[in-house]
Amino acid sequence: MARVLLPLPDRDFDVTEVAVPWKLLRDAGHDVVFATERGAAGTAPAADPLLLTGVVFGRLGAADEAAEWYAEMTQTREFQRPVLWSSLDPGDYDGLLLPGGHAPGMRQYLGSTELQAKVAAFWALGRPVAAICHGVLVLARAKGADGRSVLHDKRTTCLPKYLERSAFFLTAWRRGRYYRTYPTYVEAEVRAALDSPKQFVRGPRVASKRGTATNDKPAFVVDDGNYVSARWPGDAYLFARTFIGKLS
Repeated sequence: MARVLLPLPDRDFDVTEVAVPWKLLRDAGHDVVFATERGAAGTAPAADPLLLTGVVFGRLGAADEAAEWYAEMTQTREFQRPVLWSSLDPGDYDGLLLPGGHAPGMRQYLGSTELQAKVAAFWALGRPVAAICHGVLVLARAKGADGRSVLHDKRTTCLPKYLERSAFFLTAWRRGRYYRTYPTYVEAEVRAALDSPKQFVRGPRVASKRGTATNDKPAFVVDDGNYVSARWPGDAYLFARTFIGKLS
């Protein structure tokens, strides 16, 4: 049984990218430890509410199964009493999972130099790491002992520019810059952290089809040694299963 660290912001993380890996990890017999900036001294973290109700006209939200698992997850003690980022000892964990999300509250997690330092220390241990969507930015920004991104020599994917841009254009009339977490596209920042453009793998183009518990055909991940990356919530099931395989 592995002990997996899953850091979160106080609010606005992606429902599917947290709840699906959590459920699959738990079902596989692993422990998941949540961590936030203020830990149990703060309030319990909360997902992006629009992903539970639908971003526009009740659509572009989490699937029913992911929403149900999120509701189940929020009732657990480990979720309600997360540990502090500052108190983390990377050596206490067998795996690290970095979820994404795009709403404004994610900047607390994506931009934390304190968390980036903990992530870099865990990366140096050579244990399994998984990042999905915006979560790849945490690794792109985490610096190793040589001052370079820990991702510099890895193959990776992340939220592709075309998906981020399309979501923004489709919803800007109602949600403004909701889908643009930063002025720079996620893909552009991740590419800039790599030694070579050839290390970035965009994957097949997708529109709305998502992988499910029983169908991985629409899903895509990049598997590079101890590191697994994925593009968006539609990859969450395959992403979680690939990571679990590395923990075994």
